[in-house]
Parts: sequence; C-alpha cells; structure tokens
Amino acid sequence: MALGDGPLIVQSDKTVLLDIAHPQAGEARAALAPFAELERAPEHVHTYRITPLALWNARAAGFDAEQAVDVLERYSRFPVPQALLIDVAETMARYGRVRLIKHPAHGLILEADDAAILTEITRNKNIQPMVGMLIDATTAPVHPSERGRIKQELTKRGWPVDDQAGYVDGESHPIQLTAGSDGEDAWELRDYQQYATESFWEGGSGVVVLPCGAGKTIVGAASMAQAQTTTLILVTNTVAGRQWRDELLRRTTLTPEEIGEYSGERKEIRPVTIATYQVVTRKTKGEYKALELFDSRDWGLIIYDEVHLLPAPVFRMAADLQSRRRLGLTATLVREDHREDDVFSLIGPKRYDAPWKELEMAGYITTAECVEVRTTLTEDERMMYATAETRERYRLAACSEGKLGVVDKLLAQHQGQQTLIIGAYIEQLEDIAVRTGAPLIDGKTTTKKREAAFDAFRNGEIQTLVVSKVANFSIDLPEAAVGIQVSGTFGSRQEEAQRLGRLLRPKADGTEALFYTVVARDTLDAEYAMHRQRFLAEQGYAYRLVDAADL
Repeated sequence: MALGDGPLIVQSDKTVLLDIAHPQAGEARAALAPFAELERAPEHVHTYRITPLALWNARAAGFDAEQAVDVLERYSRFPVPQALLIDVAETMARYGRVRLIKHPAHGLILEADDAAILTEITRNKNIQPMVGMLIDATTAPVHPSERGRIKQELTKRGWPVDDQAGYVDGESHPIQLTAGSDGEDAWELRDYQQYATESFWEGGSGVVVLPCGAGKTIVGAASMAQAQTTTLILVTNTVAGRQWRDELLRRTTLTPEEIGEYSGERKEIRPVTIATYQVVTRKTKGEYKALELFDSRDWGLIIYDEVHLLPAPVFRMAADLQSRRRLGLTATLVREDHREDDVFSLIGPKRYDAPWKELEMAGYITTAECVEVRTTLTEDERMMYATAETRERYRLAACSEGKLGVVDKLLAQHQGQQTLIIGAYIEQLEDIAVRTGAPLIDGKTTTKKREAAFDAFRNGEIQTLVVSKVANFSIDLPEAAVGIQVSGTFGSRQEEAQRLGRLLRPKADGTEALFYTVVARDTLDAEYAMHRQRFLAEQGYAYRLVDAADL
C-alpha cells in the first residue's frame, strides 16, 4: 500500500486513529485488535491505545513485535513515529525476560536474563520479602506460596513473568467428549473451539475470549477431557452452574453422580464440582469458609467462568492456586475496575480471542443490528434533572417516562418474537412488567422461579421477559431475538457486551437479532451509553441512531 492512503493514523502518544469510512477499515481493525485497546468509538474515527498489557497479552499468544510493527506500517496513512516502533518492540521484549522455574533443590526460582534486572526487582520493598538469598547473579529462590503474588507485583513493575514452573496433575478422573457420536444429540467440536482448547493447554493456564453463544462451556468441557482430572468450576450464579451441569452431561461421559453443586442450597464436593463466586467469597466470623472447598480435593483444573467478573477475594484465592491449571472464560476482558493486569498475572495471559464478526460470517453466531433510540425528557423531568445531585441524575434520566412508550412501540413492532427487556433499576422494571404483563426476574426471584420462567421463555410459552442484572451472565436463551435495554450499570462496557450476547445464538428460523438501547438525550444517560458501546464498536458493531418519534 502506498504511503498516504491507509486507514490508520499512528501517533507518538501511542494512540492509533482508525478511519471507519476507509475500504480497509475492517481489515485494519482485525489486525490491530490483538495488541491495541479501543478507547473511543464515535461515528467516523475510532481511537485505539497501545498499552503494555495489550502488548504482553499479544506476546503470550505468540504474536511478536515484528508482526505488530508490520501491521502499523502496512496500514498507516503517514510514517509511523520511529520512537513508537522502538517502544513497541522493547515493551514486548520485556515479556519472558523474567521467568519462574521449578528447581529440584530450591522448589521455585525466579530467573532473570541479566543481573541488572534481578537487582532492580529484588531491591523493590514489596518484592523483597518474597525472595530469598540470591543463588547467583541472575537467580533467586521464591517460596512456592508467593508464586501468584510475585507475578502480580512484577507485572505492576513492568516485568511480566513467563511462568514455566509447571502444574500438579491433580487427582486423575476420566472424562471423554461425546463429540462425533451418532443420535439426536450428535455434535462436533468446532475448529475455533478446538484451537482455543489447544492454545490453552499449550500455555497451561490463561484466558479464552469468545462471544456469548459461541460455546465457551464446550471449550471448558474439551479442556477437562484433555486434562483427565478432577475439576473445580467457578460460576456467577446457581442458574449458570446448572446450565454448566446440563451441558457437561450432554457433551461428556460424566454422570450426574460425578458432578457436585456447591452453592447456597447444596454443599456437594465431587470429582467435578461447580461452585458460585458468591458462596466462595462469603465470610463467616471474618474467615472465608469456602477455602476448605479448594483444599477438599487435589484439583487438577480450575475453570473461572465469566472471568471479567472475578470478585477481589477470588483473586486472593487464585494467588494461592498457582500450581493448578487455570482456565478463564469470558466474552470480554474489559473490567470496569481496571484489574485486567490481575487476571493476566493470576489466571494467565489471553490464550485465544475470537473476533465476533468472524464467527458471525462463519454462521456460528447470528447477525445482530444495534439501534440507539433517543428519547427527550419532559419539561418537569428536565427541571428535576437540572436541580438534582450528580449521583441522582443518572437514575432520573435512565428511568425517564418516555422510555415506557418506546418499549410499547417496540413490542408492538416485534410481536411474535422472543424479546428480553433488560434494565438496572428495579422500580422501572416493575412498572414495565405491570404494563406489559411479562414476568419479571430480578435478584429476589428464587432459583426455582427463575428456572421455570427461563424454561417457559425457551419453550415459547411466553414471548417477553423483563430481567434485571441477573441476565447479564451465563443465561442460555437461544431463541431470544430482540433485546430492549432501558437502563444499565452506568458506563459498563462488559455489561453491554453480555447483554447483546444474550441474543447471539443462531436462531432456528435464521432471523437476525435486534438490540435496542433506549437513551435519554442531553443527559448522563447518553454519555454513559456512548462509553458502554466502546467494546462492541471494537468488535465491528455500529449503532444506528433513531429518534423515538420516528419509530
């Protein structure tokens, strides 16, 4: 490509601008995604940032500096700043210059490429207590219990560790996939699921990123079949746990007696145990009682479902589980608390990331259209909004009256289609449930009632379901074709991705999915909506703007 006609503008502050109107924009976006993070995505120009963590994740996944430099130079409209290219190469080169290795005499050692690196590391006051007396100029012993914490600290200090210390095999337990079998439940492992499993297994621990509906559970099952060992699976809630159980019974040779549920309702510890984050992080008399769950068996594999939602106490527990193979599954590595580096250090680097649009083109997930419907506050609402405290403003805008009329119009337009109405404010959702006659599922709904409502929706007995944040994670509703989002958790990008993800499983009749987000214009609601849409913009989804009056 001749200089001067590429879709990228690469700047010395490590931001990269992508011209969306350029014929090669899609190609450049896919090439840039492995090592840059999307920051802003308005209509015409998207802004990416090249961060150390993105570069190290790319490096761990086998993407080298030469490839990154080639992408920047090939698609750039102007000459790429030389200093930036050098910085990219040097940052990526830092990955693996410090290694953790198993040692016959010292148990675990930290090995650096040269003495200066080790000296810099061991002089740090946070790292000093974790290492013993130097063995030689480039090697220091580390207590095995500090394996997770030293990786966390070193990543923060700009020295991401290549953990080569290996894993314990755990208690062996036979598990086979039923893929390739005949009968009505016949299925095959898809090529990207196979590749994701192999990439994880080769690395020993790490994260697999797949869109909702692309079969993350199957990657988990395939990894279990590869490991042939006892497995602990951590999930967001009991309903998600039971979906895992059903999938494992369908996809593997496991029997109901081999799978245990460790939740608020049951405390079963079996060769494959599914536990909720909530139970694991519950304290009794100031202690995490569920720690005994981690010690109860010699687990060979720990699977963290929806790893982007990992609560802080689970990070601390993960730091103590570094000798176990760890698989994180998620649709997005975006964390609103900015703890992506802890996922990198304690669960492992990104091993596989499937672009949503590629899977859509292959027919594995359904085509989706995103529409932002803008409403206007009434005069009274506008005055209340103007005089409200900042904290209260988002709730006022998100729950504005005009949104109810939009929901009515959209339900009328999509009559006969399976529709989810999703929001964050319970009062608003209760109003909608009363108005539409649709069942409401929120945090207070019992697991039994939730499962009954989800089953009725799956079977087509009910067309519309009103759901709170409980539907953000791991809920399998394959025929949901329309999503109407009336409010959200401020500017949460991962929530937006999860909500669209609820609609992405291919439909029996081949229809495309429609995701509406209803937003009050000229308010915080509109600002947050723009922020929420960033992750999906990175995946190639554009939001069409519609005025509520034009519906």
